[in-house]
Amino acid sequence: MNSKYRTSLSVVLLGIIFVVAASWSPVTQRTTLPSKASAKASQYLYVAVPGIRDYLEYGGHGILVYDKGDNYRLVKRIPTGGLKADGTPSNVKGVAVSLATNSIYITTLEALQRIDLATENVVWEKKYEGGCDRLAISPDGKIIYLPTLEKEHWNVVDAETGDVIKQITTNSGAHNTLYGPDGTKVYLAGLRTPTLGVADTRTHAMIKQVGPFANSVRPFTINGSQTRCYVNVNELLGFEIGDMTTGSKLYHVEVQGFQKGPVKRHGCPSHGIGLTPDEKEVWLCDAFNQRLHIFDNTVMPPKQVASLEVRDQPGWITFSLDGKHAYPSTGEIIDVKTRKTLTTLKDEKGNPVMSEKVVEIHFDGKKAVETGNQFGVGRVLR
Repeated sequence: MNSKYRTSLSVVLLGIIFVVAASWSPVTQRTTLPSKASAKASQYLYVAVPGIRDYLEYGGHGILVYDKGDNYRLVKRIPTGGLKADGTPSNVKGVAVSLATNSIYITTLEALQRIDLATENVVWEKKYEGGCDRLAISPDGKIIYLPTLEKEHWNVVDAETGDVIKQITTNSGAHNTLYGPDGTKVYLAGLRTPTLGVADTRTHAMIKQVGPFANSVRPFTINGSQTRCYVNVNELLGFEIGDMTTGSKLYHVEVQGFQKGPVKRHGCPSHGIGLTPDEKEVWLCDAFNQRLHIFDNTVMPPKQVASLEVRDQPGWITFSLDGKHAYPSTGEIIDVKTRKTLTTLKDEKGNPVMSEKVVEIHFDGKKAVETGNQFGVGRVLR
């Protein structure tokens, strides 16, 4: 082999290495298996109840499992823990799935429980100092960020054992938690602060605050590239948008054509916001008017384009992995494209099921191969 040929070959190989390295991105739970495997998987919606406070009339106690491929037919109820000291079911506060442990995790006011998705048995249930709220699991399924119940800190927890790795003290009234899709950051919202906290997952330490917003941050969501957050705040029928790169507030968006009024739960006009997976729309909950307001997110600030009536006061919204269906907490299954209700969730006796804690899971046999998110997060990775 002459030197000129060797030099040319080396340049080509270096070019290939550069292209492969440049195109690499962190693997998330969403993309663990090839799309062909996901296409063949069985698809189910897991609904943790009681998911509207501790109201048993909205589905009872346990996990209701619905077959997405059969018009959301109820297929089973999985028994769970999560009992108060008097033996009655406690409020479910959050739900998340780990593909690594093949488990679903549920928080109640008092405890975190891990349930094996294959055996459907409770592996462990543990109480933590300060109680529990809406948790988040890392994209690799190994780490849980677990807020206390509106208290001073978050616990960083090993998903396998439930052991606490570290505490992060924010003094913000720990509440909602969302792991970024690339696994490098976690977003922490406290009930006593108008900013959205950002933690570094390598050090488990706070590194930034986004805002301040107009009032204390309530439910929120983020886009897939983690450059924008969309937040509900107290007293606002609408939402605000923050720049997560600069940390500043960008837009204040109010619902048009509807007035604020008294709400049954949560104490704020809009409690629940989600991005469609393609990030083209923002869906917003309006409790008093029993509406979901839809905004065009391809323009800034987003433009209100539709309002849908639902059967009760909505307090949460998320979407199917394929982006075709919206899952409001009121139990309707809504076609995102046509904005029509396809069906409603019911229990074994035909009673309405409602929950703010739902997650989609795809299975290959008894192994979970893909999971959605309790938050309506954007899935466009740029």
